[in-house]
Amino acid sequence: MVQRVDVTGAGGVRLAAWEFRETAAEADPRPGVLLLHGLMGRAFHWSGTARWLRESRRVVALDQRGHGQSDRPPCGPEVPTSFGREAFVADAEAAVEQLGLAPVTLIGHSMGALTAWQLAARRPDLVEALVICDMRASALGAASQQEWEDWFRRWPLPFPTQDAARRWFGEDDPRVERPDPGRGAFFAEVMHEAPDGWRPLFSRREMLTARETWVHDAHWEELAKVRCPTLVVRGLDGELGRAEAQEMVRVLPAGQYAEIPDAGHYLHYDQPTAWRAALEPFLDGIKAEAS
Repeated sequence: MVQRVDVTGAGGVRLAAWEFRETAAEADPRPGVLLLHGLMGRAFHWSGTARWLRESRRVVALDQRGHGQSDRPPCGPEVPTSFGREAFVADAEAAVEQLGLAPVTLIGHSMGALTAWQLAARRPDLVEALVICDMRASALGAASQQEWEDWFRRWPLPFPTQDAARRWFGEDDPRVERPDPGRGAFFAEVMHEAPDGWRPLFSRREMLTARETWVHDAHWEELAKVRCPTLVVRGLDGELGRAEAQEMVRVLPAGQYAEIPDAGHYLHYDQPTAWRAALEPFLDGIKAEAS
């Protein structure tokens, strides 16, 4: 079963957290895991991962601000920090503390991984272990941001059906070099039915605002401050290159590395069995050390 629990994030923003339970028991004393999706994602992108994690852990996935069923804070020149890094990190911190998940294992994908390691660096007392899924520590720069702006303009909204969205993002999007079912599934799950067709749950303008706050900066310094055991996972065809991933492992005081063949950026969709095989030994090792 999945139970919704609201969390009060930075600035009073209401966040939807989802606890994946085996039963309806009121309290779960097992080690806590917080799952943080990437930009444009939602908590339910973690459903497959949560199903096997909940066999041995207390598992919560967070709809981050402006995503899923969480509130969209005011966004504009008058409120420039609404989608800033500090807000996302503070939201994750609030979820850990308000839900009693500490010492928590943070598992983050893409932007969610950046949020996870920034929280681990700032609040080591809350974080027991960390999994970084296909997120770079180097700066991407202004050209990357402009590419995203141009890409957003090309979306053929509204889609007539959810399946049409799946096909476009997985096959017809100019950014797709070859069919990518995982990518198509990812985007299909963030579409909702509007009066005129299927549209994203999020605001593209707000997503660009959120990305603007981290895309120009490198994040190596914060990565080096992470003291807990950390697994860096990349898909062979993902956005995080092997050389950079291995450098991240070197910079981390307690870093480990895993690579998933035949997987792109959405590796937990592309290769769920291999994704589980990469994570389980690491997580079991953390659990053994804690017991």
